[in-house]
Amino acid sequence: MSVVLTASRMVALSLVGLYAGGVLFVVLAPSVGGLPGPAYVRYWQALNVDYGRTMPPLLLAGIAATVVASALSWPRGGLVLGLSSVALILVILTVALTLAGLEPLNRVADAWDPDQLPAGWHEIRHRWLNLHLARTALAVAAFACLVTAQAVDRG
Repeated sequence: MSVVLTASRMVALSLVGLYAGGVLFVVLAPSVGGLPGPAYVRYWQALNVDYGRTMPPLLLAGIAATVVASALSWPRGGLVLGLSSVALILVILTVALTLAGLEPLNRVADAWDPDQLPAGWHEIRHRWLNLHLARTALAVAAFACLVTAQAVDRG
């Protein structure tokens, strides 16, 4: 296996894995959903700052590494190439879902005063959580594809 393929695949696995784990944590933390409205919104707003700062470079680097790993997987066989390519598509879909669905809701929530929540704020939270669940499934599936591509590549 080429050094560049090995390195790009390890970088892709690491970055996509970090991303998948980060979004999965929100799904696996049911206690957060039980917080009172003001506390939940403060948590949501804090996450928006942290994720907004760290996720774009992480995802862009992960996409770049996955592009390289996919391109270099061409001679490794259809299964390895297919898994790598599907992983790339899934990560790109998470970005599209984030930009089109989740970010607009984040901007709405960022404008709220946690101590004076608007009527119907929980419907927006519920819509965000549903979209986040879809994004999480895509990210975990992308990571699983990369892990599987690594496991089946016997070259």
